[in-house]
Amino acid sequence: MDVRSAMEAPGDAGAAGVLTATGEVSAWEPGGLDLLGFKSADALGRSFWELFADPVPEALAQCWADRMAWSGGAVLTRRDGSALRVLLRVRPLLDNSGNGVWTVAVESDPQDLAGSADMPDSALLKQWTLEQLPFPMSVFDRNGMRVAVNAAMTGAPERFAPEVLWPPTGEIGPPHPVANPAAIGEAAERVLRSAETVTLEVYDRDPELDGPRAWLVSLHPIKNPAGRIEGLAVAAIDSTEQYRGRHRLGLLNDASERIGTTLDLARTAEELAQVYIDQFADFVVVEILDSVLSGEEARPSHDGQLLFRRVAQRSVLPGCPESVVQVGAPLSYHVRSPTGRALAIGRPLLDRVDATTLKEWAAGSPERAAALKRYGFHSVLTVPLRARGLTLGVANLWRHRTPEPFDEDDLRLAEELASRAAVCVDNARRYARERATALALQRTLLPEQAPRQVGIAVEVASRYLPAEPEIGIGGDWFDVIPLSGMRVGLVVGDVVGHGIQASATMGRLCTAVRTLADVDLPPDELLTQLDDLVLRLDRDATEREARASEPALAEVGATCLYAVYDPVSRRCTMARAGHPVPVLRTPGGDTRFLDVPAGPPLGVGGLPFEVAEFDLPEGSVLAFYTDGLLEGAATDADAEHAAFHEGFSAPAPTLQDTCDTLLRRLLPERRTDDAALLLARTKTLDSSRVASWQPEADPEAVARARKWVTGTLTAWDLPELVFVVELVVSELVTNAIRYGRQPLLIRLIRGTSLICEVSDASSAAPHLRRARTFDEGGRGLFIVAQLTERWGSRPTPTGKTLWAEIPLSESVARN
Repeated sequence: MDVRSAMEAPGDAGAAGVLTATGEVSAWEPGGLDLLGFKSADALGRSFWELFADPVPEALAQCWADRMAWSGGAVLTRRDGSALRVLLRVRPLLDNSGNGVWTVAVESDPQDLAGSADMPDSALLKQWTLEQLPFPMSVFDRNGMRVAVNAAMTGAPERFAPEVLWPPTGEIGPPHPVANPAAIGEAAERVLRSAETVTLEVYDRDPELDGPRAWLVSLHPIKNPAGRIEGLAVAAIDSTEQYRGRHRLGLLNDASERIGTTLDLARTAEELAQVYIDQFADFVVVEILDSVLSGEEARPSHDGQLLFRRVAQRSVLPGCPESVVQVGAPLSYHVRSPTGRALAIGRPLLDRVDATTLKEWAAGSPERAAALKRYGFHSVLTVPLRARGLTLGVANLWRHRTPEPFDEDDLRLAEELASRAAVCVDNARRYARERATALALQRTLLPEQAPRQVGIAVEVASRYLPAEPEIGIGGDWFDVIPLSGMRVGLVVGDVVGHGIQASATMGRLCTAVRTLADVDLPPDELLTQLDDLVLRLDRDATEREARASEPALAEVGATCLYAVYDPVSRRCTMARAGHPVPVLRTPGGDTRFLDVPAGPPLGVGGLPFEVAEFDLPEGSVLAFYTDGLLEGAATDADAEHAAFHEGFSAPAPTLQDTCDTLLRRLLPERRTDDAALLLARTKTLDSSRVASWQPEADPEAVARARKWVTGTLTAWDLPELVFVVELVVSELVTNAIRYGRQPLLIRLIRGTSLICEVSDASSAAPHLRRARTFDEGGRGLFIVAQLTERWGSRPTPTGKTLWAEIPLSESVARN
């Protein structure tokens, strides 16, 4: 220690000395105590504390105890007993072991102490200001020696020592030690070099805290009146709570990006489990109530068991060896178990795995008990998954590799993550349920396999591609409808929009088309009725908006094409409502777009639809499609038609291959519209399966009709049907003679069933009624209805046709 330099004269009005570690004066410069009336030799060996007239300043005593420098005002006692106001500077000179001596400098206060003992001077005001700052502060000289501290710093003077500081390493995750921990030392050199103020956040480890303590440290230079940097001041504010808040917010933001990336329930549960593992858990399982998965409310079974299904699990160990239940497997917990209690109160539970909790968790599962002991589980968090007032399931978080147990901060963070994830899980559950409902609706409306009767008239192939494959539903549809007389109805439609709303509208229109087709309406009349339906749907939506004061659903808009093909006459009749034109490919390979009047889209109202008729050679292929199929084909209509023409004309062994060729050539990888495609190859009913006869309208026509039926059925080797068919034809011919007009036509068709048809020139449709006891008429159609599978009437260009179907055995229908 350089005691000589420590005793250099402080100035004309002061002196310096050296004190022992216990406070005795061991050296004093000559004449240094003259201002107190003492000789320097008289002070040697005397306790320095005896010179104080007032009690030793508390800050001085604390700094002496903490071996820290101190400066400030004090009142000393002269030899004659009078008081003297002085300024003291006390500084420790310590060796490597922390022992040593103290230097003390005494300066006279220029102010008159008489009558002003209670009036602090500017230096004292500065000292009081430093002492009373609510945050820790230290003052250092240019050599890095701490020369002053305030009371807030004295409680932990070593807290800012460089060897225990951690520099910031990011907002997310705890800070980690680095190779050069002297963050404040580097900042101090920068302040002394550039005279700029530096602020940084540093960290240290507090044994009383689980995790780091954060400090916001500000370093600013101290200059003398000439502007020279004499030292620096370091102020620190405890920012641990802010740091932890940022850390938690960062975790939640990170979790928000990682959880709920899809509308898949299992994937969402896996993402939640992985976030827990990455942050603070060693083993995580996520289990959803079985009743919730089936669309019901959570409820225990009759024996008090809660039935779950494990949907995700994660571990810090490869392969999740701690698990005794596989993902997807069912399991149960009793309502009085930790899981049951957490679900009952709706809040997470924090437990240490002791003998009691081990017994509760192991109840009914020896395998679970063995795993808990084998891997040394010591702490568990049970976190309910709740969203929108519904309990969905539970996440169980375990620790066995991390030595610290879960604490309240972990519990709160786990609860916040679970609440966010539960909303995503509930969204996925709702989406899966709604999608299943919509797909079930669509499956009932879109034909999966053509009826056997349709196969006699046409061979069909189809494709349906929604704009959003992950949703799987949309507004486009097609249908193949069996009609009377072995005819078939072919329909393709397109509803504006996508998703469930478009699918629901499509369902209503598809059902309406089937109903209208069943009464054998011609294509133009069917579209007229469908147009009225769309207008009513729009009007109903507007009225609902007015009543509910809510935004209306999207305006219903749709296009449709309806065609009827007769395999007996090979005639196809069609009409379209704003729909793309169909395409025909003849057996010879000629491909052309058919000239079918466009007609207005459905919902416009007030405009007619026109019918086009075509005679098709056997083996012709008709292509019906929606405009979504041409979405990526080209930028204008002519180029779109050329692309379709090219793909449709390409040789293909089957209609299914033709569908694939068209989709591959026309559709882009990313679509914005639904697409539907229906191909139909026409067939002709062999003349040996059709018999017709035109009787005269006289009383003997009925007897001749029965005789003709007998001969025809005998030739077809159907003698067992003679009696029934004779009776049916007799009633139909009698009805036509009595109520219809000539000419009459009888036709028998042998297809999947035996069809009896009687046509006349009257448009008046008959009605089935029950005849009373004394009525002379009204029993004919009742008898027909009882003897046949179904019957009906359809309009024709010249009148009407009454028809009835009699079922045939499958073997007879094939021959």
